[in-house]
Amino acid sequence: MRVFKTAWFARAAKRARIADADLCRAVREARRGRANDLGGGVLKKRLNRNLHRSILLAKGGQLWLYVHLFAKQDKASVTPAELAAFRKLAAIYAALNAKQLTELLLTGHLKEICREQE
Repeated sequence: MRVFKTAWFARAAKRARIADADLCRAVREARRGRANDLGGGVLKKRLNRNLHRSILLAKGGQLWLYVHLFAKQDKASVTPAELAAFRKLAAIYAALNAKQLTELLLTGHLKEICREQE
């Protein structure tokens, strides 16, 4: 299992004081079904003692990517248009090969936050 966050998500999580260890723990919970599956490889996961919501993209249970964070007090969920965009983004990330993933890491677009062996 590999877990990543986008550069945008990294900045948002830092402002919300959400540590990488908490994100990795949340993915382990999501793998056990403790997240809202929005379909198309998109999940919504509660974070930070239920103060924030994250949008998490999943590929085959092995690749997880945090892409969006919002405060519960600001909005309850994503809009249908946002969900459609996240599903398209999930399909794009799911199609990445190892070389493309490495390129995103090297350019700083993605940051790997944890890797666990099954």
